[in-house]
Amino acid sequence: MYVLITGSTGMVGKSVLYECVNDDRIKKIFLINRVPVDLKSSKISEFVINDFLNLGKLKNEIDHIDACFHCMGITSFGQKADYYYKVTFTMTKALTDFVYEINPKSVMTYVSGEGTSTDEKSKISWANIKGKAENYILNKGLKDAYMIRLGLLVPENSIKAKTILYNLFYTLMIPLFPLMKKIPSITSSSNLGKAMINCMYFPQENKYLDNKIINKLSLIYTRK
Repeated sequence: MYVLITGSTGMVGKSVLYECVNDDRIKKIFLINRVPVDLKSSKISEFVINDFLNLGKLKNEIDHIDACFHCMGITSFGQKADYYYKVTFTMTKALTDFVYEINPKSVMTYVSGEGTSTDEKSKISWANIKGKAENYILNKGLKDAYMIRLGLLVPENSIKAKTILYNLFYTLMIPLFPLMKKIPSITSSSNLGKAMINCMYFPQENKYLDNKIINKLSLIYTRK
């Protein structure tokens, strides 16, 4: 399988990247990042671009993919409304169109978040914008698509959050990680990566995957 990952320099994207590198079913990994990732593998081809609205120039470089793991995103906290909208919806729309043009039979997973508004009628702005992005992907006409309604994530493999506040939180919580991993409503970085890969091989009726579903889906993971 050939996969495309966005946001692999962040905690979520790197979680998926690590699992893809170590999975024999994944033969090629295309990365689209705004800054280079600090991981080397013969599977990886990385493209660094500043604006996802310029994805068209990569069409000659990425000629086939079977799945896209869209992990790029920013927190709404402290962001200007128009910039958050651009990164969360406009860039997601551009990426979805790009994936569809390369291979409409691709499977796409989008890392959204708990509280996202499916009907886009929430009183919380970010929830509506993420919902708008989810709905665009689901209605594009791809072979399949899944919305990762991610909650609390326990990082592994020395993965760290890029946001200073989040990183401080996770540092303080390290002693509790073993206990947290046993709670069904909390998932780990390895479980997240395995579950997202499994979306390609084990189609799910439910297109909205929360932490509990992620944990269950990760258990049917098998290397071949």
